[in-house]
Amino acid sequence: MSTASSSSSSLPPMLDRIRASLPALSPAEQRVGKLVLADARSFAGLPVAELAERSHVSKPTVVRFCRSIGYDGLADFKLKLAGTVNEGVPFVHRSVDEDDKPADLVVKVIDNAVSALLKYRNDAMAHAFDRAIEALTEAAHARRRIEFYGVGNSGIVALDAEHKFFRLGVHAVAHNDAHVQVMAATMLGPGDCVVVVSNSGRSRDLLDALEIARRKGATTIVITASGSPLAHQAQILLSVDHPEDYDRYSPMVSRLLHLTVIDILTTGVALKLGPELRPMLQEIKKNLRAKRYAAP
Repeated sequence: MSTASSSSSSLPPMLDRIRASLPALSPAEQRVGKLVLADARSFAGLPVAELAERSHVSKPTVVRFCRSIGYDGLADFKLKLAGTVNEGVPFVHRSVDEDDKPADLVVKVIDNAVSALLKYRNDAMAHAFDRAIEALTEAAHARRRIEFYGVGNSGIVALDAEHKFFRLGVHAVAHNDAHVQVMAATMLGPGDCVVVVSNSGRSRDLLDALEIARRKGATTIVITASGSPLAHQAQILLSVDHPEDYDRYSPMVSRLLHLTVIDILTTGVALKLGPELRPMLQEIKKNLRAKRYAAP
């Protein structure tokens, strides 16, 4: 993505930060910022004189704009901007560039993650979370089965969910093997819950397991991209959309977002379980304390 003609919610993190900073800038600096947002790729390649002419400001104002939003100057700003609009190193991270220094990586990777989390905060459907938390809480109260399915990177998220729900004293298990998922789904029944996690929402194995779980009467909760095949099969959809390529070899933002969804579900169920949960959690903490070395 190279321009700001798309909606602000789909901007890369650097451009999103510029857009958010505009109200705090002077009118002249705002004109420079709007030029960046209008055509970031061109801005990264044009000389300062032409940038000043297009923005109807002086050349020092262009440099002052770059410093006002946290960069060392025009050269530093254009270097970072070029890395952003060129989509970074293929299959690694959408924001980084091959020549980035460690300090650049810190800023870009964190900015990318924070931007995605803030966007998801604004996009998340509260009513879907309410339904999912209610279904999971009912299953927990009734001592029914709660299962988490995922493959590959999403399988790791499923394991994290198993660990978090296990700590609540809930009968929860994660499966990331396709054959085991099919067998487990076949043993589900009404009152049970299965949570399917998938970045792309296109996994045939997960679609098969989800269909079996639905036929057996279990409540199906799906964490995936809206509009995907899995999303269309969900009873309760917790859609997670982000600018990261679904086919990227090393997905990062999607994993953080999926882990955040699991944290929200865990927290919601813990609150629903209420006071009955506290004595057990206190005892677990007490017993775990014995596993640690005493502080010096």
